[in-house]
Amino acid sequence: MSEEQLYKDFEAENLLPLWTQRADLMPTHPAPAAVPHVWKWSTLYPLAQRAGDLVPVGRGGERRAIALANPGLGGRPYATPTLWAAIQYLGPREVAPDHRHTQNAFRFVVEGEGVWTVVNGDPVAMRRGDFLLTPGWHFHGHHNVSDAPMAWLDGLDIPFVQHLDAGFFEFGPDEVTSEETPSVSRSERLWAHPGIRPVSQPGPRPSSPIAAYRWEHTDAALREQLALEDEGHAVTLEPGHAAIRFTNPTTGGDVMPTIRAEFHRLRAGTRTTARREAGSSVWQVFDGTGVLVLDGAEHPVERGDLVVVPSWCRLSVGATTELDLFRFSDAPIFHALNLENSE
Repeated sequence: MSEEQLYKDFEAENLLPLWTQRADLMPTHPAPAAVPHVWKWSTLYPLAQRAGDLVPVGRGGERRAIALANPGLGGRPYATPTLWAAIQYLGPREVAPDHRHTQNAFRFVVEGEGVWTVVNGDPVAMRRGDFLLTPGWHFHGHHNVSDAPMAWLDGLDIPFVQHLDAGFFEFGPDEVTSEETPSVSRSERLWAHPGIRPVSQPGPRPSSPIAAYRWEHTDAALREQLALEDEGHAVTLEPGHAAIRFTNPTTGGDVMPTIRAEFHRLRAGTRTTARREAGSSVWQVFDGTGVLVLDGAEHPVERGDLVVVPSWCRLSVGATTELDLFRFSDAPIFHALNLENSE
């Protein structure tokens, strides 16, 4: 029997020999199909506005959300192989009806207010700089009580859950379950107190019970890091680079099992050390101007711009003005599977 016939017999039985596949299956370092890419807010927002004029919100599509499709992933609506990112746009007085899904989700608001997201019946105000959670299998809908439209960043683990064939979806009522508009949600009243947790709520939870991490607290934490640096204390990530991570108060770990969220502030003129890591991330410029250097290519960025950083892409950030950046990543997955690596 010839070697050629052996391979034909393999093919007939849907078999592949490792010795012809090893380089693809076990590369010497990550070789992602996803590529670094920048989406400009100055382009994204007008497109979202046009969609708001032309595409209704209702059952079926459910959300007027425009996904970032990484150019390296063959047209799939994925920012990276594990992360989904989209701009969601809700017009004046519009309602996005309730539903729930196994995928974990969050909202991050670059500008605007007037929308409440209702998570398991708890109305949560959405305002500029706020980071808001919708853990998996929580019913949620959105309603805009203002006369102006609003857009925000949605982040989910849709690609990861889809790879696992673990996705479930369920419609809720056609309207949001509450039309209340409190300035503070019930979850914040119960959980959002530094270093304190209610005794009546024992045990760890897979996702943070805090529905909203408010901008005033994020801003204050970053400002104090830089102030302490000025006083001679080595508390920043690098000189001129303050950073915080949003955490789950019941575990001290990440806010959700599959998503890590951080906020970074760089003084004007600061440039971070170039580094790369296994795992992917998406960055959004909250304020200021600067440049992200991705595998040696410089990309100028300004308020609202979105940047995808694939696994093992070398990244450095430079601040032209003071630069505020929101970042989310798939780091909890890599940590749980002992696949973390960086240099």
